[in-house]
Amino acid sequence: MSLNYLDFEFSEDTEGVSTFEAMASVGPSQIAAVQGEVAQVLGWAFDAFGGSKGAVCDGFDWDYDLQAQAEYTAAENWQFDPAMGLILTSRQAPGAPRHTVTLSISGSEAFSQAFRERFHLG
Repeated sequence: MSLNYLDFEFSEDTEGVSTFEAMASVGPSQIAAVQGEVAQVLGWAFDAFGGSKGAVCDGFDWDYDLQAQAEYTAAENWQFDPAMGLILTSRQAPGAPRHTVTLSISGSEAFSQAFRERFHLG
């Protein structure tokens, strides 16, 4: 399975716990694809290691943190009024939301090896 939106970065601590972190920031037309990728990654993890999900420092094989937010931005027009010596502003209506999703997965050595193989992560 190839991932088009989730690009995982890998780190490992001194105790051998691996962490894979990915972030995607997309417009409304791509959010369903990102949700699909997150669901596939977590679905695989639950299928392959589901019974051992929990804090890795407590002896479990894996755990995850998933967060998302939608941000709305509005363009501002700034103009300098020389008579008043001030900047005058007006704001346009907010545009379409930007969805930002972060997924962090921590795992044991066995989980890390299987995760790398499943998602072709070097």
